Amino acid sequence: MAEAVETLSNFVGGRWIPATATSFVDVHNPARGTVIARAPLSTSRDVELAVAAATGAFAGWSETPPVVRARAMFRFRALLEEHFEELARLVTTEHGKTLDESRGSVRRGIECVEVACGGPSMLMGYGLENVSHGIDCTVMRQPIGVCAAIAPFNFPAMVPLWFLPFAVVCGNTFVLKPSEQVPLSQARMFELLQQCDLPPGVVNLVHGGREVVEAICDHPGIRSVSFVGSTPVARLVYQRATHAGKRVQALGGAKNFVIVMPDADLDRSIPIISESFYGCAGERCLAGSVLVPVGEAHAPARDRLIEAAAALKVGDGLEPGVGMGPVISRPHHQRVVTYVERGVSEGARLALDGRETRVPDRPDGFFIGPSVFDEVNPAMAIGREEIFGPVASVCPVTDLDAAFRLMDAHPNANATSIFTSSGKAAREFSHRATASMVGVNIGVAAPMAYFPFGGARDSFFGDLKVHGRDAFEFYTDKKVTISRWF
Repeated sequence: MAEAVETLSNFVGGRWIPATATSFVDVHNPARGTVIARAPLSTSRDVELAVAAATGAFAGWSETPPVVRARAMFRFRALLEEHFEELARLVTTEHGKTLDESRGSVRRGIECVEVACGGPSMLMGYGLENVSHGIDCTVMRQPIGVCAAIAPFNFPAMVPLWFLPFAVVCGNTFVLKPSEQVPLSQARMFELLQQCDLPPGVVNLVHGGREVVEAICDHPGIRSVSFVGSTPVARLVYQRATHAGKRVQALGGAKNFVIVMPDADLDRSIPIISESFYGCAGERCLAGSVLVPVGEAHAPARDRLIEAAAALKVGDGLEPGVGMGPVISRPHHQRVVTYVERGVSEGARLALDGRETRVPDRPDGFFIGPSVFDEVNPAMAIGREEIFGPVASVCPVTDLDAAFRLMDAHPNANATSIFTSSGKAAREFSHRATASMVGVNIGVAAPMAYFPFGGARDSFFGDLKVHGRDAFEFYTDKKVTISRWF
């Protein structure tokens, strides 16, 4: 007899309540292929309830002194630290990435909470006496209202913490929609938030799919929407939510180019590059996707990448020694396999084929090994489209100018990196690259929580980016008061 699995509840107004859903999605352990929970596909009625709770809490929370709001985030940070290993294991269980990768992502999330704890300083206004005779002018930051975030599957614990702590410490109330594929770690974090003395309604969680996303975009009571996902959906969320009068930051997809110059130190660079392409099974928006060796770097960079990829141990991310876990789902596994097949049919040379990778003690897991294509051109699907899986495309060029032309021709501009020993090449690259996150001898150009995170062109829709100073700008309105006393 099959073991019963938990059906998840929504968190609304300080209580866990069942959704009004009639449909549910199975949550899998990708390494085992087993069902570990059921997520409800909530309805617009559930969003209405959450927004009503958040609206009711806003007046009191917005008037709470910023230092008191920050103390709630200090408590949240302490609880995240206390439950650090539990959360990391939960991320690996529901997503599949290795335990070390999960630990790194939880750490990054905690760092966002730490930056948000500095809210009282970041929320200070400014002013000037005598802008005209006897007239003073001041600027004060004020919260904007109910804010919402729509989270992706690839970083279940980290990405929600790009948004929630900043919105809350700024005096806003919050509604989170987790990815229905990985809702468990976010539900656990809300259990921790229950211990942080937040008034009911300040933070709310609604599970669901498309109907919940559309309701968030359309609801007149929501003032801002943050989204992370693919470019087509990011564009739709941006268009729909801005049409409804909301502030929006929508982070889309990527096709990240990694440039290797002939003077690169390959002994140090290749392990970093390999981790960029194959870390988290390639399921991250900052993953390397196209390796661009310049000139004579082609053969050694390609061969060393193939060697590093072939040496990766694929398996359950909870097991020691595993270098790459499964992809998120069986349909996504098939998507990656289809891209490998397309690469072969379009004429790229498949130098390493991960399709036949098997993990004997996890026969039902969603495993696919690393693949490497050589002689890829940007007209091919594998050189143009976001695969979001462990597939590297090697696209050699003659010089650095050709590498810039290759990158500039692609609509996405999320992140890019160069590996070189030349300060001149590094400076030119950081200046001319059109992606908004640039690495020099860095494989994953992920800004720390006190810097802005987000791409350019079709990788980002909006004005203000994620965390750092931009977060305090995004979640507040600047009120200008001009005063004269007779």
